[in-house]
Amino acid sequence: MFVRTGSGSPRTGFVTLAVILGMLVVPAWLTLSRVNVPAVVDVSFPNPSPYGYTVSLSLFIVPILVIGLWLVPRNNVKISKKSFVRTIALLFPLGVILDFFFAHLFLRFPNANATLHIPAPALGDVSSGHIFIGSPGHVVIGSVPIEEYVFYFTGFVAVLLLYIWLDEYWLAAYSVPAENPRRSDFRRLLQFHPASLILAVILIAAAIQYRNHLHLNQPGFPGYFVFLVLTALGPSTVLFPAALPVINWRACSLTLFVTLLTSLLWEATLGVPYGWWGYQPNQIMGLTITAWNYLPIEAVCIWVAVTYQTIITYEIVKRWQASEKRARHAFLGR
Repeated sequence: MFVRTGSGSPRTGFVTLAVILGMLVVPAWLTLSRVNVPAVVDVSFPNPSPYGYTVSLSLFIVPILVIGLWLVPRNNVKISKKSFVRTIALLFPLGVILDFFFAHLFLRFPNANATLHIPAPALGDVSSGHIFIGSPGHVVIGSVPIEEYVFYFTGFVAVLLLYIWLDEYWLAAYSVPAENPRRSDFRRLLQFHPASLILAVILIAAAIQYRNHLHLNQPGFPGYFVFLVLTALGPSTVLFPAALPVINWRACSLTLFVTLLTSLLWEATLGVPYGWWGYQPNQIMGLTITAWNYLPIEAVCIWVAVTYQTIITYEIVKRWQASEKRARHAFLGR
């Protein structure tokens, strides 16, 4: 039996999550900022991490299999297949857009031996960061490792499955049940949230200012950070008020911390040091973590954004499904 040990408004849960995140991030940032010399990985060895990127995808695949095939049926967790599939169908295209349209601007993949050498289509050349125009005036399609597309698909699925299992079983005492009137009683799901818009504008302006004024000798634009802000806070600008009352903030916080810990292990100790992937210097803000091989702050932000975006989207889709309204009526009202 689950016992509720505390209660509060949904807004209180959101604020608590923000405070706990700050409690962990601030001292970690202060500690890491004391390091002036990065730990150098010797990659002069001909093949320092064979198929490293490929095998590392198990960090997402194994949790998907364990939660989906063992924990969910064992704990009698009921997953709405329509809500699950629709959420992934809305989110995975964002990873496709990032890889296909922007990989040549934001990313690079210097260690091909860490992959299966199977190319997946992408616009431009990730090695040079440019788009080539063919003789008839057509854009030449380049490629990224196939692992990139698997990375984003399994990432969204793993985050969503973890949140659902926590929400429906491990932290079910703080969940809003599917039959609760709070899920189905609403006028419309699309509601303007000015705080998300203001925060997005502040973050983008601060990133541009930091790039322009503190890195005068390195011309560029923080395009990757702007992309992350827009994809995370853009939907939040119209969805957050409707998602706020039904999100299980305790499950959200644990999902965020597990995802962030996994991503930091991946990025800071493996992916960037061993060249599985890297970042184009002229498209990042320039705020880096020296102790982690000059890891850009964007690498830390991306999975915070992914977790936040995934949970909001899922809860909105779930409210829509619970209401049994047509999409136009549910999202826009009568």
